[in-house]
Amino acid sequence: MLRPRIIPCLLVYKSGLVKTVRFAEPKYVGDPLNAVRIFNEKEVDELIVVDIEASILGREPDYRLIANLAGECRMPLCYGGGVKNSEQVERIISLGAEKVAISSAALASPGLITEASRRVGNQSIVVVLDVRKKGLYGNSYELYTHNGKRATGINPTEFARQAEESGAGEILINSIDQDGTAKGYDMTLVDQVREVVSIPMTVLGGAGSFADISSLIHRHGIIGAGAGSLFVFKGRYRAVLIQYPNRDEKDRITSGSIG
Repeated sequence: MLRPRIIPCLLVYKSGLVKTVRFAEPKYVGDPLNAVRIFNEKEVDELIVVDIEASILGREPDYRLIANLAGECRMPLCYGGGVKNSEQVERIISLGAEKVAISSAALASPGLITEASRRVGNQSIVVVLDVRKKGLYGNSYELYTHNGKRATGINPTEFARQAEESGAGEILINSIDQDGTAKGYDMTLVDQVREVVSIPMTVLGGAGSFADISSLIHRHGIIGAGAGSLFVFKGRYRAVLIQYPNRDEKDRITSGSIG
C-alpha cells in the first residue's frame, strides 16, 4: 500500500557529504557511507544521494560510489548526478540502486525519459526539477540546471506534465530558494506541480522541523517529504548530527498530530 515517505537527501561533493544553502556554500558534514550506515539503523523509508558536481564537470556518474552505497543501503536508494543517457541509467540500476534521478539531461532531451523508462521501468525514473521563483514576489517559477547555475526559461509545471507523459515514474521538485533555509517547503510550488501530475512526487527544500514535514503530508497525503539539513544538523548552531524520526514520531508526523 502506498504511504507517505520521509526521505533524507544526501549531497556528495568532492567525495564528501555536504549541505548547501540555496545551492551554494557547501559545508562538509561527513562521509557518505558512514551516513548510510547510521540511516540503516534508523530504518529510514528511502534515501536520495545526489552528486552535485558531476553535471557541472561533465563527468559520468561515480559507479564505484554507487556500488558501495547500494551495498550498504538497507532501504531503497535513489541516485542522481551526471546521468546523460539510458545506458548509464541501466548500469546504475544494475549496481543495486532502485531509482535514478535525471535532471539537466531530461530537459535537454525528453526522449531520454521515455528510453530510460523502457529499459528499466518507469518506477525507477525520477525527473528532478530544480526551481527558482521568478522575481522577489508572485507565484511564477523557472527551471534551472547545473546545480542552479543555468536558467532555462522553462516553466516547471509545464515540464512536470511533459515528463509524466514521457514516462517518468516520479517527479522530484526542489526549491532552490528554500534549500538549507529551514523555513518550510514552498507550498505554492508544490500545489502547482501536484495539480498537473498524477505520478508520485517528492519535495525538497526548506524542511526545518518535523512539523514542516507533517504539514506537507497533511496537505498532500501520499507524497515524499525530503530533507537535508533537518537530518544532518542539530540545534541553532547546526552541529553535525545525523537524526531521523523514530517510529512513534513518524506515526505522529504522518497522522498530522505533530506541530
